[in-house]
Amino acid sequence: MRLLNYSSAKDRSAIGKLIRREALVPIRGAGSRSALTQKVFGKVLSPDQAVDRILADVQKKGDSALFSYTRKLDGFAATVSNVLVKKEEIKKAFKTIPPALVDSLKVAIEHIRAFHEKEKPQDWVEKTKTVNWWQRWTPVDQVGVYVPGGLAVYPSSVLMNVIPAKVAGVKKIVMVTPVKKEGRVDPIILAAAHLAGVDTIFKIGGAQAVAALAYGTKTIPPVDKITGPGNLFVALAKRKVFGQVGIDGFAGPSEVLILSDGSVSPAWVAADLLAQAEHDEMASCLLVTTSAALAREVSKEVELQLELLDRRQVAVDSLKSRGAIILVKNKKQALEFSNRFAPEHLEILAKDPNPWFEGLRHAGAVFVGPLTPVAFGDFTAGTNHILPTSGTARFASGLSVYDFMKRTNVLEVKEEGVRVLGKPTVFLAEKEGLTGHAQSILFRMGSGIKP
Repeated sequence: MRLLNYSSAKDRSAIGKLIRREALVPIRGAGSRSALTQKVFGKVLSPDQAVDRILADVQKKGDSALFSYTRKLDGFAATVSNVLVKKEEIKKAFKTIPPALVDSLKVAIEHIRAFHEKEKPQDWVEKTKTVNWWQRWTPVDQVGVYVPGGLAVYPSSVLMNVIPAKVAGVKKIVMVTPVKKEGRVDPIILAAAHLAGVDTIFKIGGAQAVAALAYGTKTIPPVDKITGPGNLFVALAKRKVFGQVGIDGFAGPSEVLILSDGSVSPAWVAADLLAQAEHDEMASCLLVTTSAALAREVSKEVELQLELLDRRQVAVDSLKSRGAIILVKNKKQALEFSNRFAPEHLEILAKDPNPWFEGLRHAGAVFVGPLTPVAFGDFTAGTNHILPTSGTARFASGLSVYDFMKRTNVLEVKEEGVRVLGKPTVFLAEKEGLTGHAQSILFRMGSGIKP
């Protein structure tokens, strides 16, 4: 891995690029989007233009456009009769999955639900001499969950999206996922969806699925919020329908920042870096350490462990493009870099992690201590793995029960409140030129002007 010195002027440019999530080395392309748009639209369109066309077509033509794009993009001949996952398919899925895998899903569900139950907000009431205040929390009515259906299968993402929605009290959860020509949804995805509490599953993906969830078609009902990861077209579609519906955010490539004082096994540190690198060629994988010896040993371990990965080339590209080991003088420098980077995942691999934890301000999720790799949070430990990326942890948080609930303020003014608040309210309203506001208060004070 690339070794950088935080105090070195010659490394300052590379460190700045890492913070901005810029590639240090160009990597292989992820496929020709131009060829795809040429095939579908008869001419080359930018991703933005393609998504605009898809959204407009589905909004205008409904199922006709939805099924047409699904046939062209995924090869699945979608129709009203075959796009809905039937109960028989779910039952069959459980028969094909090893019992140990089902048990693993249940362990994850138990922990994820318990964690999110703790964060569920409570209504409150406060009564004073002048006013009574309430705050009510109510769930979103209907949520759409997008589940990718490409080469990788992510049952954990199903759980992370669905369970907080269920805890929040969402009435209906609709799941969409793309399928190939044969129209088969991976059994583990169906099992995870069923165990988590999904109400309806449709074999539809891409920007057209996002459009259907946002606008509604004859087959797919409109929802109030859309969550879940997807490719560039899905992410763009979610961003463009925001306002029509709510969304969970605009997710970028996965990232991990590890802070270490050199007290943890280099093999463990290397394994945690590679666990993120295998996600995506654009994943950011960084180690910041005060130990030059650890830096050298981790670099060696990464090379050795790369040979163990099924997705070796993905990890290699990631480490070349956005991977580095950054040597710092002290904990203060480490925390300074961490807060500038604002990582999605932050691991503290130190003998005493508490002093490191106290200085942190920005991170999507923090994993404290040598026995807490990100992988536990990704699957079974309970914290949600849908987190802010690309530095947005400076102002955003991970997916939670709050994302599926709405806060409503309630106010009741008493007679004493009219006496105490009336004149100040009238003065402020008149100062802003809102005489109608002032008049509505003056009536309550018994001095309103009658027409």
